Amino acid sequence: MNYRSMIRFAILFSGALSVGFGQTPCENLKSLSLPNVTFTTVESVAAGPFRPPTGPGAAQAAAAGAPVGRGGAPGGRGGAPALMLPAYCRLAMVLTPSADSHIEMELWLPAADWNGRFQAVGNGGWAGSITFPAMAQALREGYATASNDTGHTGQDPAFGLGHQEKLVDFAYRANHEMTVESKAIINAFYGKASKLNYWNGCSTGGRQGLMEAQKFPADFDAVIAGAPANWQTHLHAWDMNVATTAIRNPGMFMTRGKLETLNKAVLAQCDMLDGVKDGLLNDPRKCKFDPAVLLCKGADSDSCLTTDQVEGAKLVYAAAKKKDGTFIFPGKEPGSELVWTQLNPVKAPISLILGTFQVATYQDANWDWHNYDLDRDVTAADEKFGYVNAPYDLSAFKARGGKLLLYHGWNDTAISPENTINYYQNVLQKMGPKQDSWMRLYMVPGMNHCQGGVGTDQFNKMAVVERWREAGTAPEQIVAEHVTGNNVDMTRPLCPYPQVATYKGVGSTNDAASFTCKVP
Repeated sequence: MNYRSMIRFAILFSGALSVGFGQTPCENLKSLSLPNVTFTTVESVAAGPFRPPTGPGAAQAAAAGAPVGRGGAPGGRGGAPALMLPAYCRLAMVLTPSADSHIEMELWLPAADWNGRFQAVGNGGWAGSITFPAMAQALREGYATASNDTGHTGQDPAFGLGHQEKLVDFAYRANHEMTVESKAIINAFYGKASKLNYWNGCSTGGRQGLMEAQKFPADFDAVIAGAPANWQTHLHAWDMNVATTAIRNPGMFMTRGKLETLNKAVLAQCDMLDGVKDGLLNDPRKCKFDPAVLLCKGADSDSCLTTDQVEGAKLVYAAAKKKDGTFIFPGKEPGSELVWTQLNPVKAPISLILGTFQVATYQDANWDWHNYDLDRDVTAADEKFGYVNAPYDLSAFKARGGKLLLYHGWNDTAISPENTINYYQNVLQKMGPKQDSWMRLYMVPGMNHCQGGVGTDQFNKMAVVERWREAGTAPEQIVAEHVTGNNVDMTRPLCPYPQVATYKGVGSTNDAASFTCKVP
């Protein structure tokens, strides 16, 4: 136990003694004195339907809707009823680990039937809000749960202009501070520590989980990291390269009809490569599709591509590289065309990607994206903001018995799925080839970014990782579902990479039992 932890334990222990040994009543928690913590709300909430609290995360929660996907993913299926939540102790607080920090977080503690575990949930994009829907799902399943806004309000990255400490909070500090404070308060409320601690996040939340495992390996016993934005400076370098190229060449922009034509052509050529005609590509990297086959031979229409549009498609499929051939970031996969946004008509790159350069790299609100240079600007971003990227050495996390569950949808067009494969392989290169006892990657055919799409995007991630961490049952395969309305219309096994789901030759192709996991 370090000095800071000893001080915190002494404070909490003395506070617990003042109200009697054991559990501290919810409202009494506001009297806890924790370094750099200011409580703004401490209240008991009665059981009832989930309603997002007012505050910085309310807009995100309302947009996501009350229903929450399985395993803590925000969102839900249209028309689903609101989640019913048990009674809980709600704490809202502000953390100030630096003089320029203002991190808003919430911690929800089940009033009864606590499962003894803590689940922290991650953010998306540039964060800026508390992820209430995922907290609601965690609470419903018996977890103490927390989320934070990473130190600012809203998705606009301009919060970082002139505020280097806030960028550090976003990169990694906010989640560590939230975790430390949550554990201390859990101890005070229940009179005992959480027996196990889990991180659950996708996209930016996936990156946050990987940063926690690398920089603060004692924070969590297992990490779920979906579609991680772990190489943010290079991810946004690819995005900027495609955006600025297409804006300079607006003939590359495509209608919805043209994207549908492109997708149909890809599936016509490659759908049967895995032996099943189902609209899913088990490994899109094997699809050697050339969009030039769709070149218009007569008048332009939605059933063909112009020369510029062929080049636009090739640009989206391609990796970004420096002039000397140095790899920067992979492109999107064949089969994902229906959810491409990169070739939508726009006049400027979106702030999501601009922020990494305009704000975090150059600290210049007037930085002119028209002059974007891939080689120069990705190098500068790595130098100035490289601390946002997740390193590959997870030795300390592994040594503590930590488990890492990685997953990524092959139809993801926000973050290239190959990036997560590259992360996985870089960890193996750093730590050795035999790491499947604690780290596994699951690629999901047909799944979009974090969830959605034509593939089996629904599976209980928390149940999988709990069995793995607590019972030692490694997930040799994960049965996932595709849901239409309220009906499960397809199940498939998700296989630990590099294995893929292989059809046995008999049985329904909508039934996971008809498939087995094999190395292709």
